[in-house]
Amino acid sequence: MIASVFGKLWVLGALVVIAVSTAAPQAVYAGGERKLEAQLIWGTNEAESPDPNHKPAEPEVQRKLRSLPFKWTNYFEVNRVQFTVAQGRTNRVVMSKECEIAVRSLGDTVIEVTLFGKGERVGTITQALPKGELLVTGGNAPNFTAWFVVIRQID
Repeated sequence: MIASVFGKLWVLGALVVIAVSTAAPQAVYAGGERKLEAQLIWGTNEAESPDPNHKPAEPEVQRKLRSLPFKWTNYFEVNRVQFTVAQGRTNRVVMSKECEIAVRSLGDTVIEVTLFGKGERVGTITQALPKGELLVTGGNAPNFTAWFVVIRQID
């Protein structure tokens, strides 16, 4: 009888360990989805944007872009979009009339971002995106400027 009770407790304990270990990844994906934010950023050497709706990119984004080997001195936020993507799924997000991204969650902290400019695929990047980090991708624009999409995980 003691062996039978011990056996049942062992099975119950094993099930609890399995349940906890399978539930742990869901902490990254609340409800099975990952919450992300994408910012469309315009890089230029001009002191001001010709579009009054553009505002200077937030300091964290400017620091990140200036730490990379880019030649632009000023960065302006064109648009910001918050969205979710379920693990193993792709979410297509419109950043502007000429820029879209397709974000696929590959599990853990890894995402794949495909960038579209004027309806054409510009490129794809696959990278881990842990909380607190920024993923940057982009392309050239007219008049020696550039555009970037900066993605981060949010709560």
